[in-house]
Amino acid sequence: MAESVISLQGLELAFGEKKVLQGVDLEVKKGETMAVIGPSGTGKSTILKVLIGLLAPTGGKVLIEGRDVSNLTEEEWNEIRKHIGMVFQYSALFDFLNVGENVAFGLRQHFRLPEEKVRQKVDGLLQDVGMEDAKQLYPVELSGGMKKRVSLARALAIEPRIVLYDEPTAGLDPIRMMNISRLIRETQRKHKVTSILVTHDMDSVYVAADRVALINNGKIVAVGTPEEFRHSDNPLIRGFITGEEIAGATEAFR
Repeated sequence: MAESVISLQGLELAFGEKKVLQGVDLEVKKGETMAVIGPSGTGKSTILKVLIGLLAPTGGKVLIEGRDVSNLTEEEWNEIRKHIGMVFQYSALFDFLNVGENVAFGLRQHFRLPEEKVRQKVDGLLQDVGMEDAKQLYPVELSGGMKKRVSLARALAIEPRIVLYDEPTAGLDPIRMMNISRLIRETQRKHKVTSILVTHDMDSVYVAADRVALINNGKIVAVGTPEEFRHSDNPLIRGFITGEEIAGATEAFR
């Protein structure tokens, strides 16, 4: 069995009296894409913020590649972040930089590379995501789907071992959603990365994910393959996937 690259053990996080994560247990194996689904406000994106060091857990343990990162300093986190790529929900591209400069940003920030090497890497990544002709364009000139592709290229520029996706298909039409989902799968196969994909989109899950975890009320309540979720009789899973009023599901999601 593959080793766990990400291990959440009883993870808790609260903002004052509000408990967002209430004992999350989750193992993400090396080289797999784990989708995390669930109703809005149940802590999906919060998990990603913990994994990138933007939020500190208030209980439990977080292990990344076997290292407990629950109480790292900012300097220690900066070293960890060199191996983690993040694709944000709204792309988070720098408006004042063109596409090529956006992709190169992390390389220049974290590594000392000859400029020719940076250019070669940027050109290769833009080709991988089908954006080689957009190198000189600025974010304002890009469609939503194009921005997502550039964001993925930027995340991959540092050659991460882990990639975190926060709603990467949000706001896209069905065709562009499927294109991004396939790109996530191709990225996994080509770069051998371990990924967590936070999404509401089950069509994306079926294309991009190896396993799925359903979070509800701050806890993981089900884990399985996309096919197991597709055919599950669990009312929580069926209620989320279909959006129907299924006995035992609607009340639990409130």
